[in-house]
Amino acid sequence: MPSFNDFNRKVIEEFRANAGKVGGQFSGAPMLLLTTTGAKTKQQRTTPLVYTTDGRRIVIIASYAGGPKNPAWYHNLLANPEVNVEIGSEKFKALATPASGAERDRLFDNQVAKMPVFDEYRRKTSRQIPVLILERLS
Repeated sequence: MPSFNDFNRKVIEEFRANAGKVGGQFSGAPMLLLTTTGAKTKQQRTTPLVYTTDGRRIVIIASYAGGPKNPAWYHNLLANPEVNVEIGSEKFKALATPASGAERDRLFDNQVAKMPVFDEYRRKTSRQIPVLILERLS
């Protein structure tokens, strides 16, 4: 059975080969590649994520498919909030900040309205799933 890293590697390859378009379970979903710097290792790590927008801001959710803990990329992003983003064939730097309170709830509910699977992720875990805002730097 392929590992999660193998799955992500294939999605990343497909994304880059097709100017941001991927098939399978992500077909038609808005997707980006997020490259973070490791909190401990300082190595670059790229993760494919679905996203929504809020005006000019890009919104990502650290759902980890409803797992019991936050994904590693979330911890990397908190330690090193300047990230690289790929959307389609465009690449740019962005600054990531966590959303909180009513804004966090509104942005999460917006994601659920567009991608109902996020409501399932919310029900599967006892943690509050982090919502992050990416704002372009370049």
